[in-house]
Amino acid sequence: MSGVQTLTVSADAADQRLDRWLRKQFPHVPQGRIEKMCRKGELRVDGGRVKANTRLAAGQQVRIPPLPDPGQQSPAAPKPKISDADARMIRATVIYRDDHIIALNKPPGLPVQGGSKQTRHVDGLAEALRFDAEDKPRLVHRLDKDTSGVLIMARSRQVAKALTAAFRHRDTRKIYWAAVAGAPLPRMGTIRFGLVKAPGHGAQGEGEKMLCLHPDAVEGTPGAKHATSDYAVIEAAGTRCAWVALVPVTGRTHQLRAHMAEIGHPIVGDGKYGGSGQENLGDGWGAQLGGAVSRKLHLHARSLTLTHPVTGARLHLTAPLPDHMASTWELFQWQPSEAPEDPFEDAPA
Repeated sequence: MSGVQTLTVSADAADQRLDRWLRKQFPHVPQGRIEKMCRKGELRVDGGRVKANTRLAAGQQVRIPPLPDPGQQSPAAPKPKISDADARMIRATVIYRDDHIIALNKPPGLPVQGGSKQTRHVDGLAEALRFDAEDKPRLVHRLDKDTSGVLIMARSRQVAKALTAAFRHRDTRKIYWAAVAGAPLPRMGTIRFGLVKAPGHGAQGEGEKMLCLHPDAVEGTPGAKHATSDYAVIEAAGTRCAWVALVPVTGRTHQLRAHMAEIGHPIVGDGKYGGSGQENLGDGWGAQLGGAVSRKLHLHARSLTLTHPVTGARLHLTAPLPDHMASTWELFQWQPSEAPEDPFEDAPA
């Protein structure tokens, strides 16, 4: 058993998550032990309590409590083997690849990371995306499990650091497509409701739901954060359903889903925020259209525009609709090829 240690974060380790940094120093310490040390306040950065996903800065002092010697640890469980079918599946989602980044069209229903009862996810399948590189690609942003579309990964730690910073500083442009219940008016607008996590979610985050609140109430509500979303109607099917483009100006949990539901136009198939099925209570439609329309969530990360972290070129990535959304688009005779690349470009200032 080691004693208490204090380590200094080096410049090349800046912006790494605490848990990943610690496991590089002490590979025998399991993730569960790291999270427990954080919860108990035993693992501290510059004297303060931290979470496992806290980002480190160069020069910070990390206090590490006594750790078991490597020989005292039980052998780590072998990593689950990726089946040939899963390897083929995840490789088939690649829509762009170079020496530095990989972009996927993430399928709906596939989580980005593991969690409660989630053992099959993009991060776990990333070994199949190595393509002879030294390391497996790293996640730099997230999509909800049931949201499909463009997901970019970094093929090295330095590229991951640059891309993470680009997302954090909003140097990227993400446009989502969704089918929503009803037809929003005006046809273009900005939603600025704040968001706060609802009480009563599970210990591991299962059942997590965000509540909207007036922007003026954010500062006085513990845990609340400001959130801004832009929307633009591309085409409507009368007053029952519309194809909208969405831009999450901020990047909060379930932001687009909660915002659209709050203005009375939940995303089709959204069982969490969409109200009671097809019922219209007078303040907006429910999220299920019925008939031939799939009950799956109709939210798709259509495009991502960013500056390449190595070449400096402006990169525009586009992902085709998943099958269930393509069927809905065909049903309403909506043509993806006729949609503007950025419906917000001609918006009035």
